[in-house]
Amino acid sequence: MIDEHEAIEFFRNNPDIEVLEAFVIDVNGVPRGKWIPRERAVEVLTKGMAIPRSVYALDVWGRDVNAAGLAEGTGDPDGMCFPVPGSLARISWLKRPTAQVLLYMRNTDGTGFYGDPRQVLVTVLERYRQRGLTPVVATELEFYLIDPVRSALDPVRPPNTREGRWHTGQTQVLSIAELQDFEDVFHEISTTCRAQAVPADTTLRENGPGQYEINLKHVPDALKAADYAVLLKRIVKGVARKHDLDATFMAKPYGTQAGSGMHVHFSILDEKGRNIFVGGDQPAETLLHSVGGLLQNMGDSMAVFAPHANSYRRLRPSEHAPTYASWGYDNRSAAVRVITTSKPATRIEHRVAGADSNPYLVLALILDAALMGMNMKVKPGGEITGDDHALDHEPLPTNWDYALQRFSKSGFAYSALGPAFRSLYASCKQQELSEFSLRVTDVEYDAYIRTV
Repeated sequence: MIDEHEAIEFFRNNPDIEVLEAFVIDVNGVPRGKWIPRERAVEVLTKGMAIPRSVYALDVWGRDVNAAGLAEGTGDPDGMCFPVPGSLARISWLKRPTAQVLLYMRNTDGTGFYGDPRQVLVTVLERYRQRGLTPVVATELEFYLIDPVRSALDPVRPPNTREGRWHTGQTQVLSIAELQDFEDVFHEISTTCRAQAVPADTTLRENGPGQYEINLKHVPDALKAADYAVLLKRIVKGVARKHDLDATFMAKPYGTQAGSGMHVHFSILDEKGRNIFVGGDQPAETLLHSVGGLLQNMGDSMAVFAPHANSYRRLRPSEHAPTYASWGYDNRSAAVRVITTSKPATRIEHRVAGADSNPYLVLALILDAALMGMNMKVKPGGEITGDDHALDHEPLPTNWDYALQRFSKSGFAYSALGPAFRSLYASCKQQELSEFSLRVTDVEYDAYIRTV
């Protein structure tokens, strides 16, 4: 909740604000909500706002998923949503002066609503709290700047540089010149992040044409880390649109160019604030057991790490996107990269999830798998060097249908996310998969319409 004095003070300090954009994050990571006029904004901030519970169980096209059990046959009741503390802020990309607030849903008894992805992560973090442990988490998000989307047949094209030339197939990774080409965009992203208290850190040019990455700082609150990730995606998309561009976090917008991932860095602190991953001359057992838990449950988690049909185009060899449940020291070819360069900053980088994934669900599965690994003392097996994967490393599902089947039957997903949410998520994804099975692609027409 937001204190009434805080809400009144915010609007006193922002007298030009006309509307409040209040939203939740659905199962696909999509913001969904309402515009509230200024006159009602304090009431919403202090007393909450009703939103249909079924908003959390929509497919990626925004349609009800009846099999999820929140819409058809239920009367489609409302749930009460309340502001996430610290999320009330101005946004910079709309013409009308606008504020925003992120919401979460509660049941009538005050407990979190099971269908809210944010609540899923809350439940996992409670398991850490009970053990006196605190995850410290940061995310890195890759995305493409593209020309404004014109049509489904011609959807992606790199933007012009200042010289008016098209980006070519050159990678130009870490190019300072190409950051400067879009200085105005990145400057406004940076200033908006500061205004919204989103702890953005480094910005860099990535491998694909018009591809960039923004890193978020490590924070000792995994729930906040996920909030920051979803808010950063809104900022990037909103600011790009203001500057006559689009930004996409689609996992693989160009078939022959690099995909976009969401890398997750984390360490774990004990009750005295000590990093339990730090060992002596040898790696700490807690670190290795965490890696073991991550690898053991990675295949069952792929339907969340790679949630869409397009996600699996990113998971190809030699793409810096993992295809095996493997680990290694400072090795970006591995699914799990262990970083021990600076002992106090010893941490794990989980490199599997796409930028198109839901940050709350990704963090929930990663952290629960690590905790399970510590509890069960799971050994990770041998590390890889280079990109040579040993035979004992499990190939990851690279097919959406198979990944969803594994997830739907997974005991790990059942315990980590809860049976009700596992069923809800699987129902949403199954509806999307069924829709794709009905769509005939242009490649099929090109190959078969006249030749067979």
